[in-house]
Amino acid sequence: MMNQINDNALFDRILKDELITPYFQPIYDLTNGTVHGYEALSRESKNSALFSPLPLFDLAQQEGKLHQLELLCRKKALSRFSKLALEGKLFLNISASLFSSPEHQSEMSLSELDQLGIDKNQIVIELSEQHPYEYTDLTHSRIKGYRDIGFQIAIDDLGVGYSGLQLWSELQPNIVKIDRHFVQNIDTDKIKQEFIRAMIGIAERTNCTVIAEGIETKQELAFLIKMGITLGQGYFLGHPTDSPKFATNPYLAKQAIKPSELGEDHSESVQSLCRPTPYLHENSALDDASKHFKKHKELTVIPILDHQHCPIGVIRRHQLHEIFSTPYGRALYEQKPVTQLLTSNVLVVESSVSLATVSTLITDQEADVLNNEIIIVRNGKYSGTGHLKDLLKRITELKIQTATYSNPLTLLPGNVPIHKEVSRRLLAGEDFHVAYFDLNDFKPFNDFFGYSKGDAVIQLVGSLIKDFVSPENNFIGHIGGDDFVVIFGDKNWKPQCEAILSAFAQEISDFYSTETLQEGGVWIKNREGEMRFHAILSLAIGVIKTSARQCSNHHQVAEMAAHAKKSAKEYEGNYVHLLPSNFLETAE
Repeated sequence: MMNQINDNALFDRILKDELITPYFQPIYDLTNGTVHGYEALSRESKNSALFSPLPLFDLAQQEGKLHQLELLCRKKALSRFSKLALEGKLFLNISASLFSSPEHQSEMSLSELDQLGIDKNQIVIELSEQHPYEYTDLTHSRIKGYRDIGFQIAIDDLGVGYSGLQLWSELQPNIVKIDRHFVQNIDTDKIKQEFIRAMIGIAERTNCTVIAEGIETKQELAFLIKMGITLGQGYFLGHPTDSPKFATNPYLAKQAIKPSELGEDHSESVQSLCRPTPYLHENSALDDASKHFKKHKELTVIPILDHQHCPIGVIRRHQLHEIFSTPYGRALYEQKPVTQLLTSNVLVVESSVSLATVSTLITDQEADVLNNEIIIVRNGKYSGTGHLKDLLKRITELKIQTATYSNPLTLLPGNVPIHKEVSRRLLAGEDFHVAYFDLNDFKPFNDFFGYSKGDAVIQLVGSLIKDFVSPENNFIGHIGGDDFVVIFGDKNWKPQCEAILSAFAQEISDFYSTETLQEGGVWIKNREGEMRFHAILSLAIGVIKTSARQCSNHHQVAEMAAHAKKSAKEYEGNYVHLLPSNFLETAE
């Protein structure tokens, strides 16, 4: 009884003195790790028995003061969100049961949001159905009021509570959040998988966005992504905190920018991401940094340069804010040099470095380390910065571009990327070899054994090339049919080609019967009705060495490679042939 009285007194004090601290749990785009928004959660500030939200809101419900508590939580969340200058959506929890209450205020002043610098399109009203509710004309009117302002509507904890599907059909929300009950062990629970598939199907047909809540393991995350869920939150991705520090999730971002998924296009450098960014010198004071951040609100870091204009680290906005917001913090630190708060753990790359290399550098960092900013230098001197968000965006564009121009059978780059890569190397003045791969007697094989077996052979060739060609400075392309190209920047091109021929000679035997192998081939009737003998499939590789001194464009390179392939096919069996360096002279 005494505890109940104490709790009631504490609760009244919480409301009176506004003893609520807002926490923010990030909601991530699972495809690239960028932040989609934050769910605002509330904690009692004094770490008492009511610190946890469940007893706090249960007591508010018992006391008939749930509305007052939610208004206080909303006020605190908006103020803190504004102060932290967070990006993305802000999800504000409101109990659905309050919508039919006469005292519920469905209006949120746009002038209030303007004063806080929060765009109305950032607000998502998240409806919880933890308590029974009744859908009335008043409920409908208040939902419409939120929508008319420009807010989105989300349903929280879908799948639990009193009437989840009914609420979905009546409110027609923009967003539904799948409850953690269905997410837990989703990777192994077949029943839960079927429930979530059904929810995803309904969401797609009603133009509704799905967010998975309560993701707590790597396995759950991987399975949800596989199912097509693109937004999620949970302890594995990020705990609620009163001061969110990361705009991008390290684990998700590194999964998104794995070099193996970038395709074969190595041509674009990090210079394409470079933007001029204000900087300070190492003898500047922290007060100078504070003024910089105030003037340039878009900055999250300020590069710090030495007397030779070389970067030595960065000052991070949130770290400076933490120090200056403490009692006497500004007075104690504003005249201190920026080097006292310098973070040297930042990625610095030359402007000529490829995007693929930058992605490798990022993914090789420790699991919990992620540099949102990339400092770009030219010959060691500061040039500007790039942002991880821009890198993710560009990589996504490159993936789409790669998919657009890829051969559908092998998913290798097709003619457009091949021509682009040849042109790039010629323009850069590089010396390189081009190897043209072609199967001998493939058409009769395809006609006799069928296109399915023919496709399998083509896939085998593509797979062997990928297995034996080093990814370092080499480019693999699929022209079409049984024709492949490898552009070798690597001088050891010949051993790699010979390894491919050796492996092909062994594995092609799986496509023939023992009898056919013993005979060395098959007899096939040609178009004239004549029986012709065709040997076991073999692979011809014609190779040319070229440079800008010999060829001015990719058309000339393609012509030379075609001659090399033709010469290689004149030899029996698996053979690699290097076209003589004086070919152009003799051809003329």
